Amino acid sequence: MLSAGFTLLEILVVLVIIGLLAGLVGPRLLSQVDRGKVTAAEAQIKTLRGALQTMRLDLGRFPKPEEGLGLLVTAPVDAVEARRWAGPYLDGSVPLDPWGNAYQYAVPGQDSQPFALYSFGADGKQGGSGVDADIGILPIIR
Repeated sequence: MLSAGFTLLEILVVLVIIGLLAGLVGPRLLSQVDRGKVTAAEAQIKTLRGALQTMRLDLGRFPKPEEGLGLLVTAPVDAVEARRWAGPYLDGSVPLDPWGNAYQYAVPGQDSQPFALYSFGADGKQGGSGVDADIGILPIIR
């Protein structure tokens, strides 16, 4: 009497084929995810830059380094500036970059930019290349 089913050899062959497909397709999918995170970081930086420029119109200045991006959601301590501050300029709090790290803010930026606003990228460290590269309006390198 024959019983229906698969032999161990047939199951192993199917598992090897699935493993090969995953090995070929997996890295391509992961690189798409990384590129998506870079694109998301670029979009968030543009949004933050717009909020900073709007705040500058109200206050007449960009945040000082010690105030950082927090000035977009919290009024300045100075009473005169607090009256001119029309924020919050962001909904909620200052977002983290797509890798879960805080965006960096410094004064001044490269190429005559009044500020630097950037993410360290996937590795969370300054510098790097590919998805590990810094993204945004970079600071002056000293």
